Amino acid sequence: MDSVLRQSKAMCPFMRNATAAGLRAMSTATPTAVSPCGGTMSKLQVLARRCPVMGKAMAIQTARIGQATGFGTVAAKASMSTLSGHVKTGKAKLHTSRSQEAQAVETPVFSGREKAQLPPRLPTKQHVSASPATATRSGAPDSHSAKFDYEGFYNRELEKKHKDKSYRYFNNINRLAKEFPRAHMASKEEKVTVWCANDYLGMGRNPYVLKAMHETLDEYGAGAGGTRNISGHNKHAVELEQTIAKLHAKEAALVFSSCYVANDATLATLGSKMPDCVILSDSLNHASMIQGIRHSGAKKIIFKHNDVQDLEGKLASLPLHVPKIIAFESVYSMCGSIGPIEEICDLAEKYGAITFLDEVHAVGMYGPHGAGVAEHLDYEAHAAGRPRGTIMDRIDIITGTLGKAYGCVGGYIAGSAKLVDTVRSLAPGFIFTTSLPPAVMAGARTAIEYQMEYQGDRRLQQLHTRAVKEALQERDIPVIPNPSHIIPILVGNAEIAKQASDKLLQDYGIYVQSINYPTVPVGQERLRITPTPGHTKKYRDELVNAIESIWTELGIKRTSEWAAEGGFIGVGAPDAAPDEPLWTDEQLGIAEAARMLLQAAEAEQQQQQQQQPPPKGSSPGPLTGGLTERLLEREMKGLQQSA
Repeated sequence: MDSVLRQSKAMCPFMRNATAAGLRAMSTATPTAVSPCGGTMSKLQVLARRCPVMGKAMAIQTARIGQATGFGTVAAKASMSTLSGHVKTGKAKLHTSRSQEAQAVETPVFSGREKAQLPPRLPTKQHVSASPATATRSGAPDSHSAKFDYEGFYNRELEKKHKDKSYRYFNNINRLAKEFPRAHMASKEEKVTVWCANDYLGMGRNPYVLKAMHETLDEYGAGAGGTRNISGHNKHAVELEQTIAKLHAKEAALVFSSCYVANDATLATLGSKMPDCVILSDSLNHASMIQGIRHSGAKKIIFKHNDVQDLEGKLASLPLHVPKIIAFESVYSMCGSIGPIEEICDLAEKYGAITFLDEVHAVGMYGPHGAGVAEHLDYEAHAAGRPRGTIMDRIDIITGTLGKAYGCVGGYIAGSAKLVDTVRSLAPGFIFTTSLPPAVMAGARTAIEYQMEYQGDRRLQQLHTRAVKEALQERDIPVIPNPSHIIPILVGNAEIAKQASDKLLQDYGIYVQSINYPTVPVGQERLRITPTPGHTKKYRDELVNAIESIWTELGIKRTSEWAAEGGFIGVGAPDAAPDEPLWTDEQLGIAEAARMLLQAAEAEQQQQQQQQPPPKGSSPGPLTGGLTERLLEREMKGLQQSA
């Protein structure tokens, strides 16, 4: 403003006698007059209108932007803001993802018949003197004069959900720590068995976790008191992040309020800050990653699910110098498939990309220390304490949750120290969020450390998963094949899936939530079952018998019926090789016991055949029938003896 003042003094008598401070005071002073455009004017604008030069210029500007009903364009509003002395600087605001300030639109926001109807102006002297005809025209109702019907909008959107049967109903499920996996509904007397929780290992009621949380709660209180920058940074956060970094053999880690926030904030921050960044995303990625990519403003390329050939073709089309992020998951929670982590690492190194691996449904569940599938793929090396050069070591960014296998709440990222510090310094989703409560962080750290040392829960969970899958397959129930701990049962219809879920709950006291759009595509609706160490044979038999009855009652397609149609998303696929579990018998420590039990079963079967030969034309029953159940009995007996 000082430079403008110096240039103007030789031309304008008023400016020659004015000071910068005086002009600034007049431009920001309380408005004293009515503007021709319906607003108000500062003292400086009033004086400027008296000037033979500035007065004409302002009249021309007013004629350009003034309209009978108000300002017709965003640009007009910006011009009046400038005339009023409120000039915006070119500095980017804190939440913007680009370095430039958002620009005003130069064309009308509404055009033709769709011009916006602004609210009536407050009465002023100028408006009072307006002709009755003008007042009548401005207040006359027309097709665009009514206010927006917000409640009607809400109703229409909800009606769509009801119509396509994807409306979501929440069941009042109160899980009981002392009766896991049991819960009560609204009434404590109404007990149910929960078969769809993501507390995969039952750590939500683990006595060591509860003890740590109780002690921390008593000493440090309920909440963190603020963001990490304002009183929310404490020893609990430091120790938890150190434990997570150790778990994944990374330099650093950063804790968020959830892994949804961690994924969103990290991808949005990196994608917006890296120049010309391209993010390549698996077609079945979780909504948190999809949202983060949207928020980044970066170019997005979707590759077919787990298709490394398709991914390579898309990577090859991009210049080598362009920053690229490959975002994918290790365990896809709705189908149970496993991502091709090693192959994607190879492609990332070949084409100059970094890898972003979501291990949300794998941490705690796989690997000798529970670090996830990436650790599991080099099981022996990690068990021996040699993480360098492994697949997990090659991953640039690992994200995980504290709210599933670890039984608490929260999310995190792990990676290099510089990466973590960049996200810590730039991500609004981290900076402006209140820290997790100290008790939650203490409990999560205890859960991670417990599972890093103890394999028993993972082993038992895997055996229960095998037993449920085997029992359902024997009944011709259409389990979507996969090598993980997820048991998705295909229904293929949203309304029927909801009916099956309701019947399980109401008629059998079994809670299994139906999964529909947008979580899964239309036509792929399913029930999703997640066994835990607490789902013993008693609960398993109840579940399988109930599903068998409901499938018959509702006439839901079985595996053989899908097979007759050529198969669908892996169910009934012709000549499909069985998916071997990611956990091998050797890794579970049951290989020798399985061989012994199998030999005993063979000997027993031979003895029975000698005593009573089978009818002609019949084939001997499968030797593996009941093997998993016997392994479970052995496992449970060992746990009881060690207790």
